[in-house]
Amino acid sequence: MELTLAHSPDADDAFMFSALALGKLEICGYSFKHVLQDIETLNRAALEGVYDVSAISFHAYPYVAKNYLLLSCGASVGDGYGPLVVVPADAPDEKVPAAVAVPGEMTTAYLALKLWRPSVKTKVLPFDQIAGAVINGQVEGGLIIHEGQITYPQEGLKKIIDLGAWWKEETGLPLPLGGNVLHRRHENRAAEIDGLLRQAIGWALAHRDEALSHALSYARGLGKEDADRFVGMYVNAWTLDLGEQGRRAVDELLSRGHRAGIIGQKPALKWTAC
Repeated sequence: MELTLAHSPDADDAFMFSALALGKLEICGYSFKHVLQDIETLNRAALEGVYDVSAISFHAYPYVAKNYLLLSCGASVGDGYGPLVVVPADAPDEKVPAAVAVPGEMTTAYLALKLWRPSVKTKVLPFDQIAGAVINGQVEGGLIIHEGQITYPQEGLKKIIDLGAWWKEETGLPLPLGGNVLHRRHENRAAEIDGLLRQAIGWALAHRDEALSHALSYARGLGKEDADRFVGMYVNAWTLDLGEQGRRAVDELLSRGHRAGIIGQKPALKWTAC
């Protein structure tokens, strides 16, 4: 059976699924067609139930729950770190931007931003254009995700706030940014598919150099050392299994979003077990 496996074209996702891309596992009658799209595009596709397995932002889950089950493996979690609000390096230190470019209104970064500053105005831009828009004065501030969390100082930007650190101070919990979901049409195969994905993540963590070599082609200019650092931020023990604390963090995130009026309805969280 061929399954579509949709994920971001980023070093962390490439690392996570390197075993499948490189044919390192016995996958028992399954094959995976990798589909690479930015996370907001994947969030929108999940509204229509396009892919069998997909990375999505946890913020998007309430909108796609009718189509998908949550997987406890494959998550990207910021444990005391996460998306950054940045401004030009020469901006006044005390100034918080009134308007911020964001990588999509279904991203968890957007949800965290609105929980931090409900009044902030936002403008949606592709994630890889945000830093440039801030530098060029098109927007006052930017919400940086992916490798921009490492490279922003070299781009002439400075951090106003780390939303993952803010969330940890507020809740004592890690910030669950993105996860993998399985289409409900495969619910009777959930245990098998979960197991394959978890094996793939485990292989990458156990064969770090080989997996990182594969991931470097998706690192968008990061050197090996920075790519390894970035991968380590978002592919780790949390990725193997969110566990009780990680699942509680997802519930808390969506509950706060619902109470703040950002999320219209919070669904019951339906998890498969890795």
